[in-house]
Amino acid sequence: MKAAVYSTFNGAIEIKQVDDPVVSETEAIIEVKASGICRSDWHGWKGHDPDIQLPHVPGHEFSGIVKEVGSKVTLFQLGDRVTVPFCCGCSTCPQCMKGNQHICDQHFQPGFTHWGSFAQYVQIKNADFNLVKLPSSIDFVSAAGLGCRFITAFHGIVNQGKVVNSMFVAIHGCGGVGLSAIMIAAVYGAKVIAIDINEENLQKAKSFGAEYTINAGREEVVDKVCEITNGGANLSMDALGSHETSTNSINCLAKKGKHIQVGILGSEKSIIVSTAGLIAKEIELIGSHGMPLANYNTIFDLIANKKINLSLLIDRTVKLEDVDQELLKMDTYSNSGMVIIDQF
Repeated sequence: MKAAVYSTFNGAIEIKQVDDPVVSETEAIIEVKASGICRSDWHGWKGHDPDIQLPHVPGHEFSGIVKEVGSKVTLFQLGDRVTVPFCCGCSTCPQCMKGNQHICDQHFQPGFTHWGSFAQYVQIKNADFNLVKLPSSIDFVSAAGLGCRFITAFHGIVNQGKVVNSMFVAIHGCGGVGLSAIMIAAVYGAKVIAIDINEENLQKAKSFGAEYTINAGREEVVDKVCEITNGGANLSMDALGSHETSTNSINCLAKKGKHIQVGILGSEKSIIVSTAGLIAKEIELIGSHGMPLANYNTIFDLIANKKINLSLLIDRTVKLEDVDQELLKMDTYSNSGMVIIDQF
């Protein structure tokens, strides 16, 4: 099969022919029809993920068609249209048994722990437990846009953040995760504040439902959020991953506010928290990683009822051969929305 491969971190990404994956009795082989290029792929390529073994094929946001199934796979058959959560479960650990396969103790992550979807085919373990059938109304490119960015934003805003109508929600960073979070929070009736350094991204955020925008390159973020909200946001998400965005997200909260950390800080690894403020304001610091499988049906219902339009999140589609240039662009945070590979 054709795949995008790198053999050194931050090194050249080559398009080459590699061996096709071989299915085992509980696995499935998916013919990839679309695959998102995510900042998490950039982090992996930079060497920020300890799970990656070289040489490596990245890619974890994808959709496609079941090409082959193992003898013990019973819920899926050849030709099924599917997507896959970026963090797959083993099906037997305590977290999987509780429905928390997105934080499985023995997780499997295409594009990180194993070769991923920047290729014509990708191998999925525990197929019956991890594959998700796509409604016929969702095209492959839109389905690739679901995860990890959209599903992570959904879990962060809805499950972890407990968003409610009229709540002030601040989103720091208006890339794929941030725009997804803005769309989701707005659908649930929140008053959304979009924060970015790029004016074009902020204008796009308005079209996704943001009521207020703050240009972090020209305005003092914490003061401005507190001014808009008359005291601070109820829920704030770092959708980018940096010391500045995480610190601003925490410091702009109202009392009893919740900070959701979604963006990965990469080589920086840690965030700075004032324990005095944390205690005095009774702030909650919450991580968000992927999404439980059960939530896919909720998202599919929102799409069917036209409350969410996934196509709005797609900035453009590209060829597999364009992957190296697209990852390089992430050094400068220049991408707006999602870039999806749809030509292999």
